Amino acid sequence: MNQKPQNSQQQKDGQQQRKDVPPPGPSAIRYLIWFFLLIMVMLYFSRTFIMPEQITISYTEFKEQVRAENVAEVTFRGDRIRGEFRSEYTPPDADDDAAFEQFETVLPAFDDPYLVDLLEDNNVKVYAERESNPWLTYFLLLSLPWILIIAYFIYLRRQMQQGGGMMGGGLFNVGKSKAKRYNREDSSITYADVAVVENAKKDLQEIVEYLKDPEKFKELGAKIPKGVLLTGPPGTGKTLLAKATAGEAGVAFYSISGSEFIEMFVGVGASRVRDTFQNAKNEAPAIIFIDEIDSIGRARGTGLGGGHDEREQTLNQVLAEMDGFDARESVIVMAATNRPDVLDPALTRPGRFDRQITLDLPHKEAREQILKIHTRKVPLEEDVDLSAVAGQTVGFAGANLENLVNEAALLAGRRKKKKVSMDEFSDARDKILLGAEREDMITDEERNIVAYHEAGHALVAKLLPGTDPVQKVTIIPRGRALGVTEQVPERDRYNYNKEYVLNRIAIMLGGRAAERIIFNDVTSGAANDLKQVTSIARKMVTQWGMSEKIGPVSYKVGEEHQFLGKEMAQPKDFSEYTAKLIDDEIKRIVSEMEDKARKLLEENRNKLDALAHALLVHESITADEINRLIGQKTNNEPEKEADEEKEKEGEN
Repeated sequence: MNQKPQNSQQQKDGQQQRKDVPPPGPSAIRYLIWFFLLIMVMLYFSRTFIMPEQITISYTEFKEQVRAENVAEVTFRGDRIRGEFRSEYTPPDADDDAAFEQFETVLPAFDDPYLVDLLEDNNVKVYAERESNPWLTYFLLLSLPWILIIAYFIYLRRQMQQGGGMMGGGLFNVGKSKAKRYNREDSSITYADVAVVENAKKDLQEIVEYLKDPEKFKELGAKIPKGVLLTGPPGTGKTLLAKATAGEAGVAFYSISGSEFIEMFVGVGASRVRDTFQNAKNEAPAIIFIDEIDSIGRARGTGLGGGHDEREQTLNQVLAEMDGFDARESVIVMAATNRPDVLDPALTRPGRFDRQITLDLPHKEAREQILKIHTRKVPLEEDVDLSAVAGQTVGFAGANLENLVNEAALLAGRRKKKKVSMDEFSDARDKILLGAEREDMITDEERNIVAYHEAGHALVAKLLPGTDPVQKVTIIPRGRALGVTEQVPERDRYNYNKEYVLNRIAIMLGGRAAERIIFNDVTSGAANDLKQVTSIARKMVTQWGMSEKIGPVSYKVGEEHQFLGKEMAQPKDFSEYTAKLIDDEIKRIVSEMEDKARKLLEENRNKLDALAHALLVHESITADEINRLIGQKTNNEPEKEADEEKEKEGEN
């Protein structure tokens, strides 16, 4: 009773498969017929070009030309004689514009016993060849290239039929997956190699346990998430965490970038998606990791320039494959992006990427643990304090810290040291943050301007309350800057109050204010400062609600884009009147902070001169030297000297 429906279903499957097979093309006989016709035509038209130009003469005339010593050489081939006239002789029957240097004649039926003697007496070279059919040689010479071309097209046609078309993976395997496969034995990275992402590890630990023992969850009726989306800033360890998950579970790991799906042919990306998922299903349990999934997973129907057929087809195939997962197939899809806001809603809905894990920039303790991991194989001097290094690298991601350790090791090797000291870490950090030192030759006048500019930044930062401590000031050109004032926060900041932001703007404008005070002029050296303060002021007004005139509202400010060589901007969600109010508020904030910085510098002119003079002499000054020059111990805490005086008064 049960076999009949199965047979019926098998017949339907067979009919469906027969429908999918492409219809047979022309037979081999038709190819051969057309091939021989083409060869005969080519032989007819090319015979005169292949064979040298020659004239046919009678046997009697041939002997007369020999006696007249006009023949240079002859070749006997059967009953035919082919010869060559001497270069100074021209046959009388030849055209004026055609020089026949060769001739051909036929031996008579009777044998001529005196011919050889005649040729020798007149100094004619005699050659002899075996009789052969020249048409066979010409045929083979002309047919071989065409045989190869036709065989090549037959091969392509068969490959296309076997692969389901050009995009089915048959033609040069163009539709095959480019995912890198890591065996279970090769997955040496585990969670021990990933520091301080404990919350992410807890969420992923369930997936690891499911891949190891799926029956435990199936008995409880639980369904493991089909997809896990890792989001966060670049360098926070998304790819490393995915590899560590595969290493912990001990399963096969397929890694591919989203951009590797896209090709110039429409349909290649979808074919590669199918092949990647099929390979993972065949080797389940397995993990598929798609890095930079936003390259194929952007929201459809949006963006400048319309849609992209290849990208959208690839995204549709990813969605279809994730919907087609069977509960018995232990395949998990992990993806990473730093732009979760641009992903298509169909991709992030439950049932596809059910779980989203956010990786943030590490805090101080986390940075210290990351540094310990990356310095396990690096010999360190006793003076190296990784806690201090972690405190000086606020805003560094895991990749930045790894680069810091590598740069420090390279500097130690360049200085021919056996171990890495704290000096190498400090110099490597300056190189990463400020850029490499340049050997630019600047004039004394420019050097003086740069010294006062950087001194203005540093002095305003020291005089204003609640600012980040100044660690170093230098007028040595680094990167694209002629001088740098370095501020490092004492702690990680996740929130900014209005006073801190306004003081930040004042510090950036301190260099420009110093130029106006000392030289009664401004230079282009403040271009980057003005760009940053304008951006901060705009965010204060349009996003952070820090303008009393605009109020506690948020406005979307369109970003400009280049499309087909034209400037295009996203539409704003506010009126022109509001745009004018925003511009006026930005200008007011920046102008007020510049006046504040200028007033502070005018009141402390002697300190400004002292800092600038020290920079001109030493080129770089540290935080302790700055405090000594301006007579200040700390910036963000009450003066220790006042506390010491109170203690002395209490003792007295």
